[in-house]
Amino acid sequence: MNYVPTLKQKYRDEVVGALTKEFDYSNVMEVPRLEKIVLSQGVGEATADKKLVEYAIDEMSRISGQKAIPTYSKKDISNFKLRKGMPIGAKVTLRGANMYEFLERLIWASLPRIRDFNGIKNSGFDGRGNYTLGVTEQIIFPEINIDQTNRITGMDITFVTSANTDKEAKALLKSFGFPFKK
Repeated sequence: MNYVPTLKQKYRDEVVGALTKEFDYSNVMEVPRLEKIVLSQGVGEATADKKLVEYAIDEMSRISGQKAIPTYSKKDISNFKLRKGMPIGAKVTLRGANMYEFLERLIWASLPRIRDFNGIKNSGFDGRGNYTLGVTEQIIFPEINIDQTNRITGMDITFVTSANTDKEAKALLKSFGFPFKK
């Protein structure tokens, strides 16, 4: 028997039925689903120190459980001493079982570790059913040892769904257990 992540099983058993009733879908395939999670981190000081991108890639790989890749600049910007093709950040795209495992760790282990946490903002939706969450400190993740970090950095986490509207996407994420502010 194959391993199925807890949130994927919850989606199949509970979420599909609840969203079908709430939005009156005629077919189970109309129910929105989580397609991928993209973690991205820009390293502004990477123009001066190339090692910072390597640290970012290492931390993103530990957080996600999947190898992160560097992102490169697309054009020259002389004011920032930036040249085309220079590494300026890191990103990783999670799909399938890795995506659900990361989502579970984020909701149940990482978000509660944020100082003065009282829910995530409702304003992160883009109008097409995707949600972006900004994390100011990477040390909220249990995989990161605070003694081994060279500096505190933030990252953006984007949840890409197949929902057509923000209302459907919010209902999907809320059913997964996202602690939205009231």
